[in-house]
Amino acid sequence: MTAELVRGQNHTLPQTRLEIRVSAGTPVVAGATLGDEHGTVHGVEWIAHPGSPQLPGLEVSRQAAAEHRLAVDLDALAEAVHRVTVLLALPLQAGGPTRFGAVASPFVAVTGLDGTEIATFTLTGLDTESAVTALELYRRQGAWKVRAVGQGYAGGLAAMLADQGVAGAAELARSIQEAVARGLARSVAPPPPRAPEGGRVTHAAHPASPQGEGRTQATPQPGPLDEPSSAPTAPVTPSTPSAGGLIDYAHPRREATAPPPPPPTAPPAEPGRPATPVAGDATGWSMEERLYNQVWGMFEDLARATAAYRSAVDFAESRMDQELERTLSDPRSRIGGAGDRAREQARAKRDELTGRAREALDRDLAQLAAESAVVEPALPAAYAGWDNPVWHAYRVPMEIPMALRIGDLHLPESAGLSIPLLVRLPLERGMWIDSGRTASEAAALTGPDQLRRLAMESAVLHAARMLAVYPPNEFSVHVIDPAGSGAAALAPLVGAGVLASPPASGAGGVSSVLARLTRRVDLVQMAIRAGASDALPPDLDPAEQLLIVNDFPHGFDDRAVTQLRYLADEGPSVGVHLMMVADREDASAYGPVLDPLWRSLLRVTPVADDHLADPWVGHAWTYEPPATPPGSSVLAQVLERVAAARRTGHR
Repeated sequence: MTAELVRGQNHTLPQTRLEIRVSAGTPVVAGATLGDEHGTVHGVEWIAHPGSPQLPGLEVSRQAAAEHRLAVDLDALAEAVHRVTVLLALPLQAGGPTRFGAVASPFVAVTGLDGTEIATFTLTGLDTESAVTALELYRRQGAWKVRAVGQGYAGGLAAMLADQGVAGAAELARSIQEAVARGLARSVAPPPPRAPEGGRVTHAAHPASPQGEGRTQATPQPGPLDEPSSAPTAPVTPSTPSAGGLIDYAHPRREATAPPPPPPTAPPAEPGRPATPVAGDATGWSMEERLYNQVWGMFEDLARATAAYRSAVDFAESRMDQELERTLSDPRSRIGGAGDRAREQARAKRDELTGRAREALDRDLAQLAAESAVVEPALPAAYAGWDNPVWHAYRVPMEIPMALRIGDLHLPESAGLSIPLLVRLPLERGMWIDSGRTASEAAALTGPDQLRRLAMESAVLHAARMLAVYPPNEFSVHVIDPAGSGAAALAPLVGAGVLASPPASGAGGVSSVLARLTRRVDLVQMAIRAGASDALPPDLDPAEQLLIVNDFPHGFDDRAVTQLRYLADEGPSVGVHLMMVADREDASAYGPVLDPLWRSLLRVTPVADDHLADPWVGHAWTYEPPATPPGSSVLAQVLERVAAARRTGHR
C-alpha cells in the first residue's frame, strides 16, 4: 500500500533498489547529495547533479525536465553514507518561472524498479522559493527510511547547498546551472497539456513491468504551457485545464462559441486485439489541432514504453547480479558444478525477463507503427515530410498553422519508427544548425566542406517550409553569407525570388542587414510598450522575419556579434527569428561571450545525431534533419507557388 506522506512524516523502505520519480509542471533540475551520519556532505564528490550525474549507487538526470527518474541502490552506497537528500531547483532560463509558487506543486514518488509506489509526497505551500529539498532517504538502526522534507530556499540552489555545508556552494550552483543551460539548448520543448480524460486514445499496449507482467499506464501529467509570443499573429496557447474540465483551445481569427467536437472514434476492436488506429484521435477544434496533439501523444507513448523496457532490462541485470553474488558468496557453491549451474540459472532468468520485456515493447512499437502509417498520410503540409503527396497539391495557405515540422525523431530500440518533430508557430526560439565536425560521430565521419554544405541545405529547407506555410507576404527571409560560400545551397531561394533581398556579403552587407533588423525589433518593441502599433513607420515590413546567418563568425566584428545576441534574445517576441549555420569551434575565440547566444537557440544538425532529449524521461533521441526525395522537384515547385502568391498577394 502506498504511503502518502506529508511534510516531516517518514516511512520504512521495504527494499534497497529504488527509483525516485519527480513530476512537475515545468522543467526542473533534479539532483541529490550524500551525507554521513551527521548529514555532512563531504565535498562535491558527494553530490550528483546534471553536470556529474553518477555516483556509486546513485544516478540523476542529465538535464532539466518536467519529469525525472532517479535511480538509487542503497546497498551500493559507501559505508560512510547514511543519508541521500533529493534536491529540486528551477533552471535559470530566459522567460522561465523564477519561483515554485508560480507553477504546479511538484510531486515526488519513491517506487520499486517495477514502478510500484512505496511513498509519495506533494510539495505544497511553496511561494518565493526557487530550490527545495524534496525528501531524504536515511539509515536508522540498520534499516532505510524515507522522510518528506519540503524545505524551500528563496536563495536558490546556492543557498540550499550552503545549508548542507557544501564548500563553494555558489560556484557549484553556477556550474550546475551552466550544465543545465547546455541541456536546455538541446531539449525538445514540451507540448501543451492534454485533456485530463480522453485527450488522446492511447493505442499502444501497456508496457511490461520488470517482472514482465502488464501494468496500468499512468495518467500523463500535463507538461508546461508553451510561452505565448507577443507577436500579433501568434496562436493562443491552450489554457490550463480546470479541475475535471477540458482544455480550452483557441485559434487565430476564431471565436470560441462551443466546446470542440469529440475526436473520431475507432471501430470496435475484436476481443484481445488492439484498437484500430485513427488519424486525429485527440481533442481539438480542428483536424490540425487533433493531429498536432496526436503526434505529441505518439512521441510520449514511445518515450514511456522505451523507458519501461529499459527499466525492465536494468532490473533483470540487477537481479542476475544479486543472485550470483548470493550464490557464489557461499564457499560450498564453488564445489563441483554448483557454481556453473547457478550462473546458467541466473542468466536464463535474466534472458526470460528481458525477452518478455522486449515482447511487450515490440507490441507497443507495432501498434505505434500502425498508428504512424495512418497519421502520416493525413498530416497537413506544415506537419508533413517532403516526401508526402500533400505537397503535390500544395497551395499557399491563408492562415498560419499551429506548428511546423523541423525533422524526425527515433530511439535506438525503434529505429524503424520515426515521430515528426513539431515546433509551435510563431517560433519561440531560433535555430542553430551545427556545421561542426566535433558535434557527433556522424559529423566526424563527414568531410568539413560536405558538412557545411549539408548544414546550409538544411537551413534552406527549413526556410522554404516556413515560407510555404505562412500566408502570402507574411513571412520574409534574409540571408547573410559574408563570403558567398553558401551560394549553391541558396540557389533554390534565390532562383525563385522569394528572398526579401539578395544574400548580403562583405562587411557592409552584414552591417546593413543587422542594422535593419535591429531597428525593426526596437521600433516594434517601443510601439507595443506605448500601445501605438499604428504609429510604426510605413517602410517597416510587418511580416515576420527570418535571418539566416552562414559562416559565422567569419566577417563579423564585435558590434555584429552584439546585434546577433540582441536579435536572438529580443527578436522572437516581435517576429524576428534567427537561424545560425555555424561551427561553434570556429567561434571559440569569443569564449563565454557567445554562450547566451548558443543557449537561446535550438541546436539541430545536418546529419543524424542523438542530441535531443524529451521532456518526460530525458531519452537521447536521434534527430533526422529534413530532406527532399532524391531527384524530386518538390522544393522548386513549392517555392514557385510561394513566389507567385507573393506577386499577386493571394493563392
